[in-house]
Amino acid sequence: MKRREFILMLGGAASSLARPVAVEAQQAKVSRIGVLVVANPEPFSSMFRDALRDLGYIEGQNLQIEFRSAEGKSTALPGLADEFVRLKVDAIIAVQTPCVQAAKQATKDIPIVMAPAADPVGTGLIASLARPGGNVTGLSFVTPDLQGKNLELMHEMLPAMRRVTFLGDVADANAEPFLNQTQVAGRVLSVEVNSIMVKGSDAFEPAFAEMIRQHADAVIVQPSLPRKPIAELALQNHLPAISPNRGFPESGGLMSYSGSLAEVYRKAAVYLDKIIKGGKPADMPVEQPTKFELVINLKTAKALGLDVPSSLRIRADQMIE
Repeated sequence: MKRREFILMLGGAASSLARPVAVEAQQAKVSRIGVLVVANPEPFSSMFRDALRDLGYIEGQNLQIEFRSAEGKSTALPGLADEFVRLKVDAIIAVQTPCVQAAKQATKDIPIVMAPAADPVGTGLIASLARPGGNVTGLSFVTPDLQGKNLELMHEMLPAMRRVTFLGDVADANAEPFLNQTQVAGRVLSVEVNSIMVKGSDAFEPAFAEMIRQHADAVIVQPSLPRKPIAELALQNHLPAISPNRGFPESGGLMSYSGSLAEVYRKAAVYLDKIIKGGKPADMPVEQPTKFELVINLKTAKALGLDVPSSLRIRADQMIE
């Protein structure tokens, strides 16, 4: 064998040996993500994971997800956000406004994806939708503006409705805008709007007792509150309830009108993908929902003795049997 051929052969062998090592090193890079939720992580968890798989992420191979739930107690959110900082996660996905607030208070360095937050500009979470600045970006859910629509839909369900209670979340900075929008719509519809603000799950039963004392005809629920326990209490107290959160009727509530959660959760995965690939939250415009959905739980309507008007049936995107 000639000397030149021998050298080329050695070089080829070295290259073939080095290539698997390089590929293995690349595959060994695992992004660690923190997901912060107020209560039940579903349906966010399944939809978000499906979207990540579509983007090529496989848990245990190139992605590790740490879920933390406050289990309905908003006071636990700051401690959970601090835990993500100690874990040195690569990004935080914060589901609903109180989670985004807690995450932003915990860190100015770790990228945060809102999934979603209501009115993030008005609450000071970002500088603007086009250029959020800082370490926060993601999805805005504009739900304060939808409160009027939720009251209109409930009025269509209950034409004789005269008193409504707004059940607000003390930990959510959007509670006041939510209430204001509901009261504006109430004046137009000649519906009295009272408010009860709650801080944790132990306050839910007293809140419903107060609604009964006030002779409320229906309830409008702020979407950052835990869905299932409130839906159950509304049914137990024979009070029709609506929330701008699709998960609410899926958990037993009567109705919801909101932006498409499936769209929001899918886009949250897209934001995360961009951040993992080096994108800066400050330069990523915040998106708003483009699709809105009306969901009605017919089983709950029947249990409440309500006959859903044909006008609502026709417009509903989904009716849960």
